[in-house]
Parts: sequence; C-alpha cells; structure tokens
Amino acid sequence: MIDARALAAGFDLKRLDPTFLDDPFPTYRALREHDPVHRMPDGSYFLSRYDDCAAVYRDPETWSSDKTVDFRPTLGDGPLYEHHTTSLVFNDPPYHSRVRKLLAPAFTPRALMALQPRIEALVDRLLDRAAARGGMDLIEDFAAAVPIQLVGDMLGVPEGERGPLRGWSLAILGALEPVLTAEQHERGVRAVEEFKAYLRDLIARRGRQPSHDEGEILSKLTAASALGPGVGHDEQLSEVELLHNCIFILNAGHETTTNLIGNGVDLLLRHPDALRELQTDPALIATAVEEFLRLESSNQLGNRRATRDTAPGGVSMPAGTYVHIGIGAANRDPAQFPEPDRLDIRRQPNRHLAFGTGIHACAGMWLARMEGQVAIGRLVRRFAAIERDGPFERGGRARFRGFLRYPVRLRERLT
Repeated sequence: MIDARALAAGFDLKRLDPTFLDDPFPTYRALREHDPVHRMPDGSYFLSRYDDCAAVYRDPETWSSDKTVDFRPTLGDGPLYEHHTTSLVFNDPPYHSRVRKLLAPAFTPRALMALQPRIEALVDRLLDRAAARGGMDLIEDFAAAVPIQLVGDMLGVPEGERGPLRGWSLAILGALEPVLTAEQHERGVRAVEEFKAYLRDLIARRGRQPSHDEGEILSKLTAASALGPGVGHDEQLSEVELLHNCIFILNAGHETTTNLIGNGVDLLLRHPDALRELQTDPALIATAVEEFLRLESSNQLGNRRATRDTAPGGVSMPAGTYVHIGIGAANRDPAQFPEPDRLDIRRQPNRHLAFGTGIHACAGMWLARMEGQVAIGRLVRRFAAIERDGPFERGGRARFRGFLRYPVRLRERLT
C-alpha cells in the first residue's frame, strides 16, 4: 500500500522513477490531497490543483514565460538555448504578441475550414494503407503521420524531404525534460542545427520558386521577416526569429496532435464500452476528443517564474520563484471534474487545461482538435475491430505524455 502523504512529500521532478513516467496520476492525486503547493529540493514549486494552475496561466503580469534565465543552466549557450528562448511559447509580450499576430492568419476559422478536406483525404489514405495490411503501428503509421504531413504542407516541405521532421522534433522537445542527459543535449543541438540549415535552403528555394498553395505559411512568414519585403520594421521577424518559429510550428503541431491521437485511441481500447458508444454515435467525437485531452493530456507540465512577490494557493513566494504547472494533475482535480479518473466521452462542461489558457493558450488548439476528431473519428467508424497487437512503448517523458510504438490489428466493417 502506497503512503500517499509520503509520496507527496518526497516528490521531485528531478528524481523520477519509471513507474511515474508510466502512470503519474497516483502521484498527482497524492500531491493534490496532501501538498498541493509542493516545494521541491531546488526551491521550485509544483502546483497540482486546477484553480491554482489556471490562476497562474491567467496572470501573465505576475508569472513570466520568459526562459532566458531558466534554460541557461541546462542548455548552456548554443543552438538549443537559442531555439527555446526565441520560440513563441517561451516569451512574454511584446515579443510574444508580435510573433503570435504574424502566425494568427494560419489558424483562423477560414484557414482551418480550408485545411479540413486535406486532413480528411490524408487520414483516408493512411487508413487505406492500414486496411490493406490488416494493421499498423498506431503512432508511426498514423498518429505522427497526420501532423507531420500537415505541418510539412504548411511549411512547404516537399513530400520526399519530410523524413527527418519527426526525429528533429522529438530531439528538440526532449531537451525540455526536467533532467537532461548529455546524449539528449547533443541530440537536440544537432537537430536544431540540421533543421536551421534545411530551412535556410528551403527559404532560398522558395524565393526562386514561390508556392501557390494557399495553406502554405512559410512564404508569408518569410515576407514578414528581414528576408522579405517586411511589414514595418518594428513588426519584422529577424532571420533567427523566422527560423526558430518555423521549428516551433513543427514541434507544437506535431507533439500535441500525435499524443492526442495515440492517447485517445489507447483510452478507447482500454474502455471498450466507450469505443462502442462512439462507434454507435459518431457525433460524440467532439466531446470525446476533449475528454481524451483532459484525461491523458498531451502536455503534462508548464512553467512560469514570478515577477513579484505573490501567494498562489495561499503559499507566499518571493519574486523570482519558479513554479511547475501540473497540467495533468489539474485536469484530474475532483474540485473541477466530477469522477475525474473516469473516461466520460459525453462530459460537459470540460474546461481542461490541456492547451493552457490566457494569452499563452495554444495558437493551434483548434487545428489539433480538428486533426484529432478527423483521425480518431474516421478510424473508429471504418473498422469494426481495433485491437492491440503486441506490447506498446511509452515515450518515457515527464513533460509530454504519449507513445513511441503501439501496434494494432484492424478488421474492416462488412459492406
């Protein structure tokens, strides 16, 4: 029998064992119940209650997203540090506001409506291939393939050049784990350098041969940068900003959606009644996807640093205090979600924090939702039977929750 109070008291993000990476939710429950504003050995705090996490997200004046100080001890100087301190997500206004404004046209309702037929056609092609084989690896052949192809289209990456994209993304995001090995650091540095070199070449080619694809945003971002005619000096992206925010688009678009699809299908296979319910009533896919995002949040952790003295959850903290936002813990808080550990694909309301909230709410959240609804919805409608076909492999990360490998057998419906 696990002593929940001791589990909470001893929790340290820098000393996690494999059981936590497989299933962090008993630990999150212990923290919520016994130490919801938990001070760790390095002086940072872990927040596990929904209200405390949401309050931090909604107060950017008190809680800074800038990571120029926080990332230096682990990333040092160099490509990884340059990337993670330049991308949209780890910055405050006015830089954050300027870059988000430039990215916004890619994620308007009109832009998303134009993308939906493309996503549907892509999903159908992937399912045709899986049907012909009688199965697939849910992650490599489907969950990751959907966003990689879509982001490849958005960045104008030719079909035959998309092979390295997923590996680059995993290596760069792997550097955000609470503990970073020398091998992970080296892999991340190499991925940033290779991706930047590739983007420079792609931008040069795009300058010689402009794209006529309305969904392609690389040309638009280039035009709004120091490499293009510009949008006014104060609003221009520098070359470094352009390159790193293109990398950010891949990383954000790939990781969230891959994990959403993989985690969502896994939940359905572990809850066959919910799978049958969704197959019987496909209109439930929208609320089902929200429940997948809540119960197995793709992104489990966020971070902020206090700009002034404050007291989240009633605990006094001086300016400069670093906090970890426990997204996965908050999304199972019974004070916000009745029966929080139960999968309820009809759950409403469902104000989960999987995409954050406030000024840093994920810019691509509606695109990720659409991809998840199309991919999972079409998969469960097409196949009468979806079953695991051997052992799966989890990603083994604390910040991003998902799978690396998940083989499935598939049997089509009789027509």
